[in-house]
Parts: sequence; structure tokens; C-alpha cells
Amino acid sequence: MGVGKLIGIAGTALKSNVVKLGRPYKLNFCITYNCQSRCRTCNIWQMRPKGELTIEEIRKLAAANPYFKWIELTGGEPFLRSDIAEIAKAFKEHSDGLYILTMPTNSLCDHSMVESKLRQILDLGIPRVAITVSLDGYKELHDMIRGIPGNYEKAIDMFKRLKELRKSYSNLYFVFGYTLSKLNMGKFEETFQAVKRDIPDIKYNDFHINLAQISTNYYNNGGMDITPNDPVVVKEISDFIDHREPTASAITLIENAFLRRLLEYAKTGVTPMPSRSLEASVYLDSFGNVFPSIMWDMKIGNVRDTNFSLEQILKGEQAKRAIDEKRKGKEPQHWTSCEAYQSLTGSVISILS
Repeated sequence: MGVGKLIGIAGTALKSNVVKLGRPYKLNFCITYNCQSRCRTCNIWQMRPKGELTIEEIRKLAAANPYFKWIELTGGEPFLRSDIAEIAKAFKEHSDGLYILTMPTNSLCDHSMVESKLRQILDLGIPRVAITVSLDGYKELHDMIRGIPGNYEKAIDMFKRLKELRKSYSNLYFVFGYTLSKLNMGKFEETFQAVKRDIPDIKYNDFHINLAQISTNYYNNGGMDITPNDPVVVKEISDFIDHREPTASAITLIENAFLRRLLEYAKTGVTPMPSRSLEASVYLDSFGNVFPSIMWDMKIGNVRDTNFSLEQILKGEQAKRAIDEKRKGKEPQHWTSCEAYQSLTGSVISILS
């Protein structure tokens, strides 16, 4: 079953190399803006969301759009939704080709509860469930950036729990997610060594690096001066690439290609490849608003107005206007994993070059 779904998502990605897809295969879905963190690079935590999509509405959404092969449930802190396992189940039941489900966590929820929810999600049989544990520095640095004393220890404990859980679930994958910003540039190696003291068998491949970027429709951080553009960061990313171990897996190949383009983006601030927003992926916020991506504050509709049909929105006038804006090069410059992987898999040559 997992092999068939892998072939399905691979086939769709390859198809996107030669023709325009009729509908997106990836959904970036913010299931809640609630968050316990107090990050200095993001203002999601300052929101006090009311009227977020209910589980009943999400079930209707999943039923109305039964074609996703990759779903990211993000936040906020997604595990603050007590019905997160039910959300995953709704998409699993309706999207027969669902191959991968990804979720980040700040590690601030009760860890026993998170493990319980994860077991429920893993038992659904989705071939690949991937967790990103946020970690932006060694103890003092991470806790400062995240604004929560003791957060570093919680992240380390969460990672250790996931290692144990992996022994029971071969479909569980996880990494540390490190967001490079002006607050921690030049500190990755020190962070890695600190983590290695706590988790001796940690490897560079166990980390995923992103650059802090501005998004008014997701991070709510417009006006923040956080994106690093210093030669220190370029060297830091380059050194990280050199430390990574080569493997034959497709995921590693794509990740390495992402990092090479991240290095380009760090040097130039220019998106290194054409975006596949609205074609391969779309962003849905917790209120049902639909955007081309997490980085582009151009609302094209709300699923509550279309009986939860995304296709109706994607064929609408606002979506056509967004496509025209893309064609004119007016999409914001960005390079984040939420959007970049679709660009990479839509150009196999870019992965191999």
C-alpha cells in the first residue's frame, strides 16, 4: 500500500515536470494559530484566534477535496488542537493517495499527550508521518529566541521520545528544525555540539535548516528585521551542506537540492526557482481563507463560501488574478521548505544538478 502511494506522489511530481497540474497535490493547512511560544521571529503567538474551522468543517473539507498526496498540518502549535488525530483521520479516509503527513511542534505541549496523539495518527497507516521538532539554538539561545525558559530541554526530550517511538512505528520520521535568523546566525555548530552532548548519536542529517523570512498572512511578522543576509550565514549553510552524509534516498536528494538553493537565496534574496503555488500546492489558514502560499498575502477565497471546495476557488477570478501576478513576477521572494519542495520535484534536473 505504501509503495503504491509513493508511486502515486512520485508520478504526480514527475508529471508536473512536463504539464501543468489540474489541481494541487499538497495542502499546507494551518489548523490553529494558538501557540504557547513567544518567538522573536514570529508573531503568531500574539493572535487570539476565534472562529477557526471545526472538526465537522474539516471533515467536509477533506471529503470535498479527496485528492491530496501530501498534507502539512501546521500552526501555531498543531498539538494544541485536541482533535488533531481526528483531522489526520479525516484526510486519510478521503484522500486515498495520501502518502505523507508532516507536522511541526514547539515541544511545549504535554509530551505524553503528544505521544498518544501521534500513536493514533501513526496507526492510521499513512506511509510517512514526519515531525519537525523546532530548535533554534543551544539552551540559552533557544530559550531566548522562543521566549520560554526550559524550552530547549523540552525539545531534547521530545526528540528522544520520538526515537523510542520509532522503534514501534516504521512510518515515523523526524528531524530538528533550525530557523536561521539574525538572532542565531553563526551559532549552528555550537548548537549541534550542545545537542550531541544530550543525544550522542545525533547527525547533521537529523537537522533541517530554514532561513527566517517575512510573511504577513502566516508568521504575522511584517516589519521584523530578522532575515540574515550576512556572509556568516552563507558560510554556515555551506558548512552544514559539507557536513551532511550522502545517502541514496530520494528525500536526501531533495533536501540537498533544497539546501543548495537556500545557499543561493541567502546570497541574493531572490527566489532561486519558479514557484509552484496554486498548481502543486496551496495554503489554507485556520479560518478557511485560501492563499497561494504561506508567503503570499493574497487571499483568493474562503472554503466556507464554496461548500469547502478548493477547486471552485482555484478556478475563480481571484486565483486567475494571482496566476497573472505570478506570471508578471510579482510573487514575493522566498525559499521555504513548505513551498520549495514542490518547485524542486517539478524540475527533476534541479534535484540532480
